[in-house]
Amino acid sequence: MSLFMIITGLIAGAVYLNSLLPIITGYPAKFLCSAVFISHRNPADVEAVDLNFSFIRYVTNKIDYQGKSVTSRFLWGSSKAIYREGFGSTLLRSTDESSLRKDRFPASAGANYEQDTIAWPLGNIVPDTNTGIDKAVLARITYNLMISNRYHGTAYAFIVLHHGFPVAEMYRKGFRAGTRFPGWSMAKSFTNAMAGIMVRDGLLDIHEKAAIGSWQKDDRRNITINDLMQMQSGLEWNEDYGNRSDVTVMLYDSRDFSDFAYSRRQSYPAGSHWCYSSGSAVILNYLMRKKFGNDSIYRTYAASRLFSTTGMPDAVFETDPSGTQVGSSYIYATARDYARFGLLFLRDGVFNGERILPAGWVAYSTTPASHGNGDYGALFWLNRGNQYPSAPSDMYSCLGHDGQCIFIIPSRDLVVVVLGYSPRPSDEMDLDKLLGDIVGTVDVKIAK
Repeated sequence: MSLFMIITGLIAGAVYLNSLLPIITGYPAKFLCSAVFISHRNPADVEAVDLNFSFIRYVTNKIDYQGKSVTSRFLWGSSKAIYREGFGSTLLRSTDESSLRKDRFPASAGANYEQDTIAWPLGNIVPDTNTGIDKAVLARITYNLMISNRYHGTAYAFIVLHHGFPVAEMYRKGFRAGTRFPGWSMAKSFTNAMAGIMVRDGLLDIHEKAAIGSWQKDDRRNITINDLMQMQSGLEWNEDYGNRSDVTVMLYDSRDFSDFAYSRRQSYPAGSHWCYSSGSAVILNYLMRKKFGNDSIYRTYAASRLFSTTGMPDAVFETDPSGTQVGSSYIYATARDYARFGLLFLRDGVFNGERILPAGWVAYSTTPASHGNGDYGALFWLNRGNQYPSAPSDMYSCLGHDGQCIFIIPSRDLVVVVLGYSPRPSDEMDLDKLLGDIVGTVDVKIAK
């Protein structure tokens, strides 16, 4: 091999590595900033487990507790994320930090109740209720998941609701009921709920075409809100988290996530091809923001119309540097909050006797996308394609990166929440067996 070829190869390698540095340093800066200042986790634990992979394990992270920021460095690259009340953690990209810090999250009406003093589901006082589930078997399942690792993976939190009440709940050491966990792509289902509330409020029509100026010059002008909800926009998108892809560039190397997403080319006519895309969810949040025309109202809408009304007043929907909520990936909430969210859909959009979502919205959300092979509805995963053979076919779910799950099983009146860290195929949790065993705790009673 000639010296020229060696030098060329080294230069090409350096150029590629340089393109990866914003992702290699941006991921830990953002994740650790949220883990410390939203979840209140021990940073050493986060680095030892959640950030102990690939190049990320070699990144040096510095936490500024007074300034509420994290700076991450690797080779010649560095990234900084800052925490701001209400906005969550934001990775600085082509953004003036001082301007971001001057921006204040508007005061929200918030919840007018104290959760520890009122009954479930709005509050945390859970009655001792006999729902008919086999609690002895369920206790063994909980132990096998959280302690003995019979289902593999690493679970941080586990909750089961039956007939609307918690019948199992456990946390790994270092976590508790008040810990806010990252939902990752479960945020997409929260975007679904926000869209539904806006439909009910007369602010959104899912059948209207997306009002994006640059799309009016080509066939993208035919993309509807519904196409985006069902991941059938036809826009090019690469959701591979393992390298420099569309999703990693958007989340870790972009200032305006929606601008990055809606600038993608269209490869298929709208409504004719299914492709899982965090970009579609981000575009939806951008379009929803535009509907308000007032950022103060937009920023408090989730808290006032969704979180406070469903017993999730401490949930955080993080924003990108441009101020749009990252409805594809960045929501933080407690395990009980995620269970309450599942209960909202299990009860057809009614929570604690109050209708939150429009009548028929859950049916719409769980109707298979025309080209999704029965696996996907509108920002919810479906089990009609038999992804989990041991679970009923009517089950639908919110699924997030590294093993975040909310399973909703109408035929058994169950909600199952599993949160944790199971990133590699060798560490993946056996969710099918777990679900089958949980369903069995109900079916054995039915059989009797």
